[in-house]
Amino acid sequence: MHCVRPMQSKQRGLTMFGFLFVAIVVMAVALLAMKLVPAYIEFFSVKKILATMGQDPEVRSKSNAEIRDSFSRRANTGYVTVVKPQDLSIDRSGGAPVISAEYEFRTKLVGNVSLVVDFSTSSDSSATP
Repeated sequence: MHCVRPMQSKQRGLTMFGFLFVAIVVMAVALLAMKLVPAYIEFFSVKKILATMGQDPEVRSKSNAEIRDSFSRRANTGYVTVVKPQDLSIDRSGGAPVISAEYEFRTKLVGNVSLVVDFSTSSDSSATP
């Protein structure tokens, strides 16, 4: 008599190549995150500084040099290193000065491959960057 064996179920899981592929993708995403997160944290700090300066009623009476000095003091407090006071653009055509900053963040990824991100922000919330 023949014994009927139950069908063996196939094993399920990740092969070694599948694991390596997933590990490489996760490491690439983690590398990008480690490079981009500090840039965006600094951008939001610059954006907050400019928004605060735009709401300051005394900014109308300040000269461009005083505005840049005020930005410099606030940037030192907020650990902003990418944007320098001389990088600011100050437009006084609409009465209240509109302070804006356009800059690029550049960092090396691997070998000769770099990551470049362009940022633009302004003290005027209705202005389009």
